[in-house]
This record gives sequence, structure tokens and C-alpha cells, in this order.
Amino acid sequence: MIVSIVTAAVAFGIFTFAGLLIARTYFGGEPIADGPPAGEPPVNALLIAAVIAGGICGYRGMAPEALGIVAASCALMAAIWYTDVTRGIIPDALTLMPLGALVVAGLLTGRWYVAVVAAIPAAPFAFMAWRTKGIGMGWGDVKLAALGGALLGMKDAMLAFALVSVVAIVIAKFQRREKRPVAFAPYLATAIILPLILRTGG
Repeated sequence: MIVSIVTAAVAFGIFTFAGLLIARTYFGGEPIADGPPAGEPPVNALLIAAVIAGGICGYRGMAPEALGIVAASCALMAAIWYTDVTRGIIPDALTLMPLGALVVAGLLTGRWYVAVVAAIPAAPFAFMAWRTKGIGMGWGDVKLAALGGALLGMKDAMLAFALVSVVAIVIAKFQRREKRPVAFAPYLATAIILPLILRTGG
């Protein structure tokens, strides 16, 4: 048991470090003009959280394939977190490529509904992006929500996204930033990762 926990924790930390390094190396750059103010991503906190998540998954006895999926998801969400905080943008390569892979895999295995469960949770975000012309809610957030739907399933994704949306609104009001663009990807990334860690079976 101890070996499984430590191995999973180390693996998650390595995966997440790689994701952050890729984000910095390949997707770094200047913040977009109409995006949220550039910030400093909590790299150390993300790495620590990944190690803890890996330990939890190892303790729960997840199958190796499930561990791989969740570890890769942690790395991906950390990279998305980094780029949104530093640049105010979520690169398509971090959302559309894994989303396309999930949809294709679903079609090949007879799970055609993956495309549907990806689209439905993303619909409210698409409406907001359309209403705000991509400023209040960016289209990158829409693609991330679709990816979350494909990973979590429609019901879990919609519940998780609704909860973090409320949290984001409360925090923005508390910080008196409700009139300014907010980097929303960290909230969505958290909403995607937590259910994956807690729900994925052994």
C-alpha cells in the first residue's frame, strides 16, 4: 500500500511538473490585450496538490490505466492554469487536441454520446462568450468546459461547473473585481480534477 501511494504521488508530481514546463516553454508569451491582468501562477501549490492527488489515487487503489488518465489530466489542467493566469488565454492545443482524442476514442469504442456530453455542459459558457463577445467569458473557457464534459460526464460536469461558477462570482465580488476580466480556467480546472480524483473507481 505504501509503495503504491508513494509511486502514484511521485508520478503525479512528475507529470504535473512536465505539464507546467511545457506550458512555460511552448505557450508562454505576452498577455493578450483584452484579457485578465497577468498574474503569477502558484506553481509550488500546484505541484504539492498534484502529489497529494497522486497519493489519494494510490491509496484508493486505482487501476494503472485510471492512474495514467488522472495523472495526465492533472498535467494538462496545470498547463491550462499556467497559461490562463500568465497570458489570459487557453491555447487550443491544450483543449481541442485532448477533446478530439476523447471523442474519436468514444466513437471507436461505440460511445458515440461522448460528443453530446461534451457539448451540453459547454453550452452555457458558449452563450456567455457570445453575449460578452469573448471578453467576459472567453472561448477558451468554452472549449475547456467541453473537455471537462467529455472527461466527467454531463451530470458531474454541470454540477461541478455550476459550483465553481458561484465560487468565482463570490471571490470576484469579494476582491471587487467583478467588472474586470477574470482568469476562469483555474476554477474550471479544479472542477474537472477533483471529481476525477474522488470518483474514479479502483
